[in-house]
Amino acid sequence: MKLWKEIERAGNQIGKVILRTPIIYSEALSKLTGKEVYLKLENLQKTGSFKIRGAYHKLSRFNSSMRKRGVIAASAGNHAQGVALASSLLGIRSTIVMPQGASLAKQMATRSYGGEVILYGQDVDEALRYARGLAGKEKAFIHPYDDEEVIAGQGTLGLEILEEVPDVEGIIVPVGGGGLISGIATIVKKRRPRVKIIGVQSSHVSSALASLRKKRIVEVEAEPTLADGIAVPRVGEITFPIIQKRVDEIVTVEEDEIASAILLLMERKRIVAEGAGATPVAALLSKRVKIKPGKLVLVISGGNIDVHLLDRIIEKGLTRTGRMARFEVLLRDVPGSLTKLTGLVAQHQANILHIIHERAARDIPIGFSKVILILETRGPDHIREIKKRLKEKGYVLQKLG
Repeated sequence: MKLWKEIERAGNQIGKVILRTPIIYSEALSKLTGKEVYLKLENLQKTGSFKIRGAYHKLSRFNSSMRKRGVIAASAGNHAQGVALASSLLGIRSTIVMPQGASLAKQMATRSYGGEVILYGQDVDEALRYARGLAGKEKAFIHPYDDEEVIAGQGTLGLEILEEVPDVEGIIVPVGGGGLISGIATIVKKRRPRVKIIGVQSSHVSSALASLRKKRIVEVEAEPTLADGIAVPRVGEITFPIIQKRVDEIVTVEEDEIASAILLLMERKRIVAEGAGATPVAALLSKRVKIKPGKLVLVISGGNIDVHLLDRIIEKGLTRTGRMARFEVLLRDVPGSLTKLTGLVAQHQANILHIIHERAARDIPIGFSKVILILETRGPDHIREIKKRLKEKGYVLQKLG
């Protein structure tokens, strides 16, 4: 199979079903980076991520007898939903194996798209092995990334980018198992060889980068990451040679940088991106990407983020940018002392979000209490100003976070 031809075929075939998601210019990111930055918004795709592109193209190639057998897949999130909806659209029964710890929201979403959900295993790897065993000879197993027809479906993103930003000079893509970047790189390098293709991974799970450095596929230990959609400890057997040949560079980003990118997209563009989808923005803002000024397209690969996680990410992002601060103050336990402390904070125009008052902890001396203040602040200089003033007034700061 010539993969670039299959991508073109996929582009012609799935266009009537898959949304052609918008590419928008980001004035905020352009000003911050000195480049002309565009965002490809796959968070607005059906099921909330790019995954349905590959799933639908793969399943649409099935003949009638294969469709009758049904399909099985394993995933904790986006691939599950993509396969479930694609199957429903094509009249195919789908079974999705999800880890037992998969969020209830993702289970419900997968069922709502028509998939039968089976919970098995502690992680995706265990679910994957179980799904392969269930598939046997009866059902077709749909791999999330290591399949040429799946890769071809994902590659239709590259076609859309070239059509809408024909003079693009660089494309930044999240990388997990490598299916998305392999598809994009294949068609873009075929049509516009000089366009730079740059991949981004979380530093907590950088399997593709580790494999490139070793010049062979290696498995890395996966640490928890906000970019759980690309937390793949081993790059694909099919995707790795494509990455070696066609991807110009892979960079990594830190967790705080991902959190800040999610927050920036929400505040400046009103875009809800999941951790994986925000990694291209994180890479650009952290200056990991070394590319001349010009037109860049950042692929926001998905927007399926748990609301509780989003709340923690917002807090983390605000803290990193100096717009939220935590002070622990040792206070004499006498009437009026808390009022004086909060009054001093108010004088410096910091908004108190939370107050926690402790007396019983073992590390608190008798006659004292510990007050934890969570403040909304204007930035690092504002935090330093408050800290300085508290010390001048004789307050003992146990911890500043």
